[in-house]
Amino acid sequence: MSSVDQTVLDGSLLLAVPIALAAGLVSFLSPCVLPLVPGYLGYVTGLSGVDLEQQRRGRLLAGAALFVAGFTAVYVALGFAAGALGFALQEHSSALARVLGVVTIVLGLVYLGVLPGLAGERRLDVRPAAGLAGAPLLGAAFGFGWTACTGPTLAAVEALAGIGGNPTRGALLATAYCLGLGVPFLLVAVAYRRALGAFAAVRRHRVLVTRVGGGLLVTVGVLLATGAWFSLMTHLQGLVTGFEPVI
Repeated sequence: MSSVDQTVLDGSLLLAVPIALAAGLVSFLSPCVLPLVPGYLGYVTGLSGVDLEQQRRGRLLAGAALFVAGFTAVYVALGFAAGALGFALQEHSSALARVLGVVTIVLGLVYLGVLPGLAGERRLDVRPAAGLAGAPLLGAAFGFGWTACTGPTLAAVEALAGIGGNPTRGALLATAYCLGLGVPFLLVAVAYRRALGAFAAVRRHRVLVTRVGGGLLVTVGVLLATGAWFSLMTHLQGLVTGFEPVI
């Protein structure tokens, strides 16, 4: 089996990719990202609120895509670095997984508001020129600085990338996270007016979104800290490698 096949069929990746996608979606739906989406779209396109209401889809989609590309570049680089660090510490993978599991549990509790002293909004206040030219830079600033909401969920993905001990797998997991976070931005750009109604519905259920996100982080942390993650990984890898098509 080639190295690419091993990466794609690895049990850890099969289990981690859906978690990374879900973590990205939870980040998008979080109470301190979702309400700001119209503002981000207006800033990166250079359009006023009136223009956004008129659904100038081409410019909206271009601005959203460039914004997503900006934070994707940052997060994929971080995922690759996490995988490289995990590879360097591969002989201590069990201990590393337990430490990262405990950290992820703590972040989940912060996300749930159980540890309010560690919570808070911290971000890098960088504002490039408004419009399409500044959209990738604003996306990169978002990736580097918006730790209040993306930090806990992204940290869980980086933990999964680190225990994999493979930079390529780390980059793939980060890409999955960016899909969960970025695709909704693109969907909003395509159907802005309809999305405004969906925003209102999500805001009404913001407590549920937060609990789901925090529960996801705590669950991943417990799996890592107890070693159950590796058992699930081995089981999934056995299912995939042992599958034979009927035809």
